[in-house]
Amino acid sequence: MKIIVTGSLGNISKPLAETLVGRGHDVTVISSDPKKQAAIETIGAKPAIGSIADVDFLTDTFKGADAVYAMIPLSFTEPDLGDYLRRMAQNYAKALKAAKTKRTVVMSGWAADLIKSENVENEFDDLDASITIMRPGSFYTNFYQSMDLIKGNGLIGKFLTLRYSGLWALLTGKTGLLMGNYGGEDRIVFVSPKDIADAVAEELLLQPEKTTIRYVGSEEMTCNEAARIIGTAVGKPWLKWILLSDKEMLQGLKMAKVPEKLAKTLVEMQAAMHGGKPLENFHRNNPKMGKVKLADFTKEFAVAYHQK
Repeated sequence: MKIIVTGSLGNISKPLAETLVGRGHDVTVISSDPKKQAAIETIGAKPAIGSIADVDFLTDTFKGADAVYAMIPLSFTEPDLGDYLRRMAQNYAKALKAAKTKRTVVMSGWAADLIKSENVENEFDDLDASITIMRPGSFYTNFYQSMDLIKGNGLIGKFLTLRYSGLWALLTGKTGLLMGNYGGEDRIVFVSPKDIADAVAEELLLQPEKTTIRYVGSEEMTCNEAARIIGTAVGKPWLKWILLSDKEMLQGLKMAKVPEKLAKTLVEMQAAMHGGKPLENFHRNNPKMGKVKLADFTKEFAVAYHQK
């Protein structure tokens, strides 16, 4: 099969492309970074350098493809995240329609349907194609964003961090923000990008007659249980995951001069997870859990942590 993979060589797209190439498929990887061209070729895929903001580029790349994996990278520099997501989803929909692509797997999130302003899944409703929406849980790799915070305080999501770094620094990865107004004893489904990639690889080869939704997870636990596993791996078994109120979170974002609309969206996203509805929906769909557990991930996390 001829398969297009978006997302460059990211946490999901790289193992996905490697898996598909290993199974003998003709794989093209879209990247906006020309410097990634050689790395894409090294894994046996064809590079297509361009932007998902360019509908003509997408259309030309999708032509003749049997299937497309479509993902939209999150942007915390956009003042209106919902508008950005809708524009990119519409670009995909226009290109898929023009290219007459018959099979598409769309990356979403496990709480996406609960955030009306950010839910772009319906942008694909009018396509004459087989569509699957992927709703993965919270990525293990998000813990990398909290590495400096763990090093400095032994707390995840600690509000006092605002005093010395600013929440915007956390959001941009300088200090690392994993969670804010969800955490503590909230139960969360965590997921390995490798398990997501395996699930996407399976879906790309299917051809359901109607739009389907697939939830993906690797392990379910409380945030504090996850913090303890991460903490133990790096020599801080007392690590806690501090839960902020919605008001505290919004106040912190405003203090850090995050655009008001974006700040409210971030608070809404995390509040939905704290409320438990995403977990309820996950259980209702009862997907099979992936193979990679958090303890497995902590091995690579600990190496990165001690090298930093």
